[in-house]
Amino acid sequence: MNAIAADEHDPGALDAVVVTAPRMDQPLTVVTDPKAPRQPLPAHDGADFLKSIPGFSVIRKGATDGDPVLRGFAGSRLGILLDGQEIYGGCGGRMDPPTAYVYPESYDRVTVIKGPQSVRYGAGQSAGVVLFERDSTRLAEAGISGNGSVTLGSAGRNDEVLSARAGTPDYYLKFGGTRAHADDYTDGNGQKIHSRYTRWSSNFALGLTPDDDTLAELAYSRSDGLAAYADRSMDGSKFARENLSLKFERRHISDLVDKIEALAYYNHVDHVMDNYSLRPNANTATSYAAMNPDRTTTGGRLAVTLTPADDWQIVVGGDAKKDRHRYRSAMMKSSAAAATAFYESLPWRDDIEFGQRGLFTEATHHLAQDSRMIGGLRIDWHDATDRRPDGYSTATSPTNTTKGATRRDTLTSGFFRYEHDIAGQGATVYAGLGHAERLPDYWELLEKDPTTQQSDFLSTKPEKTNQLDVGSKWRYGDWQTSLSAFYAKVNDYILINWDKGQTRNVNATIFGGEADASYRISSTWTTTGTLAYVRGNNDTDGKPLAQQPPLEMRLAINYDDGRLSYGALWRLVAAQNRYDLGSGNIVANGKDLGRSGGFGVFSLNAGWRPTKGSLITAGVDNVFNKAYAEFLSKSGQSSGISGADLFPPNTRINEPGRTFWLKGQIAF
Repeated sequence: MNAIAADEHDPGALDAVVVTAPRMDQPLTVVTDPKAPRQPLPAHDGADFLKSIPGFSVIRKGATDGDPVLRGFAGSRLGILLDGQEIYGGCGGRMDPPTAYVYPESYDRVTVIKGPQSVRYGAGQSAGVVLFERDSTRLAEAGISGNGSVTLGSAGRNDEVLSARAGTPDYYLKFGGTRAHADDYTDGNGQKIHSRYTRWSSNFALGLTPDDDTLAELAYSRSDGLAAYADRSMDGSKFARENLSLKFERRHISDLVDKIEALAYYNHVDHVMDNYSLRPNANTATSYAAMNPDRTTTGGRLAVTLTPADDWQIVVGGDAKKDRHRYRSAMMKSSAAAATAFYESLPWRDDIEFGQRGLFTEATHHLAQDSRMIGGLRIDWHDATDRRPDGYSTATSPTNTTKGATRRDTLTSGFFRYEHDIAGQGATVYAGLGHAERLPDYWELLEKDPTTQQSDFLSTKPEKTNQLDVGSKWRYGDWQTSLSAFYAKVNDYILINWDKGQTRNVNATIFGGEADASYRISSTWTTTGTLAYVRGNNDTDGKPLAQQPPLEMRLAINYDDGRLSYGALWRLVAAQNRYDLGSGNIVANGKDLGRSGGFGVFSLNAGWRPTKGSLITAGVDNVFNKAYAEFLSKSGQSSGISGADLFPPNTRINEPGRTFWLKGQIAF
């Protein structure tokens, strides 16, 4: 359901529709407008935004910074790119997944490619890739344009967003800023959940566009914030991110060379977690602690698009990046000031460094006007060096058996897909095979063998995913539908048992799919429905694969006459009886806690467009104040300190109860 997208020819036009479930418009691809109001109201971060797209779930730990899961695949199996740049979090406990540094409304477009069905956007993305993108097109004439919004809601929710662009056809300046705040929310039982957050971000870009085919852009962005978590004994008191990038594009160079694009970037994350900034502390001589990891990623990409014939398009290119993770910490200090001063006085200590170089090619061949083949190959050379000293973390106790070691892995990925349009039926069918090999990520390489205490840095094998994707999209009269299904065999799936402190490679089978349908009842009324299902098996142990979301359905009905809109959303989630107790994904990302019950949540929304360039929307999420928790949820932790009622030790962390929200938008 597309909504609130600014008209392509008139950026001041807004549609008064609330997004409840974006649909697949191209095979395995969903493109949606992040500036549109959504229901349920997402938090300020990227994961909460993605959860409205069929196939996505989120590992929850409170109001914000959950980990996105696509089709049961979590962690680094899902690539997150911001304007073409890969980004990673710094926290060893996964407090800040990549999407924690994303305020979606500051971007112009979000594209999701499901499955290993592209090789152009990085290495090892077996689940798929999410692209958060800002437009950088040439201005037709001198002027200024922009948009802004304010969102107010329950639990002190207050978001402000402003972005603008000014310039001439030869150059432009883009700038924008966001601020988001929310207090602790209350669940359906009236229990306050430790979950407040405040975040801000700013971005600037200077672009040169001397003609319609040339672009050079220098961009800079900064952000920071704080967030409280109900699932652990620490909160995030700093989420500083700094980014600098330089981009160049040249189009229509010759009959053979259609485009050259180059990108270089620098990204730095400086994160602090502590047990005193956002929660009461026991206030004893050794009760204050803080940890300060940081991560620096530098990289670049070069790609050339070739058109050797009218029915061929070939993209060839390469990418590379260096990634360094460091840390410092203060434990068992007598006061907040002492803990802060101690870690800030320490030198940084490197733990793991990564390097990657890759080459790729992706081609589209039009067999006829109604059919095409798309395929691609890539090869990546990885290296990772263990710089952890003896006694560092839980991975080395007391000796780091791989200290100073470097592992080198050469991994390949590829895919092939056939698409066919059915003439006169408004339908497209497709089938694709994909293969992706993934290097163990930072969090997985930290682990150890629980029996021998040997570091798993060298012994953990890369994951290898082979996946079949099939599906169709169909449009006939007032009906629009799409169906996608997948079947994946994963060799050396990296499974972590938290309770045993064990990392293992197992073989796994994961299959499922998504379906969506919409029917236009009349010129003003539309009804939609979506369905998402995943089932995973641990073939090695003969048991369910951990951290697989349950069956989920969404039903919505909407009225829109161009000025007024009304809508209702009913989200239905089945019970999940398949689990592997204590097992899950990368450390602190998620583990199975046992069975979860099913639930249904009913929500309402309305919109009014006073003028072409303004929109007011409002809604009530969880109208009946249902008390419920997601299957993919962390467990609450009281930590035994004063004020422990703020940290409910529930099996899972309950979601917000009845939530009211109001959003105003303006485009100029």
